[in-house]
Amino acid sequence: MRIIDLHSHWGTKRGYPFQTPEELAQQRRVFRSDPSYVTETEMVAYFRSMQVQAMLDLGVRPIPLEELRVLHDYALDVQRQGADVVLGNWLHIDPRTAAAGVDELERCVSAKAGLVGLAVAGAGFNIPASDPAYDAFYRYCIDTGTPVLLMVGYTGLGATLPGGGGVLLECSHPRYVDQVAARYPELTIVASRPAWPWQTEMIAILLHKSNVWYELHGWSPKYFTPDLKVEIGKRLQDRVMFGADYPLLRYERLIADWKAEGYTAEVLEKVFYRNAEAFLSGLRR
Repeated sequence: MRIIDLHSHWGTKRGYPFQTPEELAQQRRVFRSDPSYVTETEMVAYFRSMQVQAMLDLGVRPIPLEELRVLHDYALDVQRQGADVVLGNWLHIDPRTAAAGVDELERCVSAKAGLVGLAVAGAGFNIPASDPAYDAFYRYCIDTGTPVLLMVGYTGLGATLPGGGGVLLECSHPRYVDQVAARYPELTIVASRPAWPWQTEMIAILLHKSNVWYELHGWSPKYFTPDLKVEIGKRLQDRVMFGADYPLLRYERLIADWKAEGYTAEVLEKVFYRNAEAFLSGLRR
């Protein structure tokens, strides 16, 4: 089965989403796993072996913008080398960098190394997607046809720590997707992750706002809420796209779990690649 994965991470040591000792300890606590790094060549070969084309996410990096530029160049270079399977990159840029951050997004989009999109982590920076700090970013994305990934729902960041490590789950509430979509109807938005514990609200937004798509990385479908499971096969069957969360979740497991849910072959084809094809073909590049 062909797969278009709208959200995964990097399996390489340099691109891995968890870098610091504290982040790696959090992986062990929450995901009960340790990192197992691969080379760039091995990562690309794995995608090919699974018939996957993937959008990759470097994760939220609280580092100076000049260091972030170097990391972005790395991601763009790997995309060029594996362009048949690496569709592009979602980039997290702290909105508090203001005009300099918009310039960095423009630099990466202009590099023409696959698809580049803006990722908005919500709880990652403790800044909701509707915050005015993002307005200049959204205006640039509208002008250039650049898609925006807005993360919703529960996050493993800070999970199990006292005070959640200061992470505000509220900042990833789907209400902010609703607000951004209404304020910027020309903006192409991908809501990202199952929106638990606000899944019903996310379903309502998807049914109401035609400029919002949905990808479901980070969870096996067997753990989706009952209403989401039903709507994937009904009213949302043309809006939901596959997301994995490689390397934390592997395609072998996720594909098997999706097939075990009892969806028709037509619905699975839509989730695995046809809806993503429609999403990608609608982008102005």
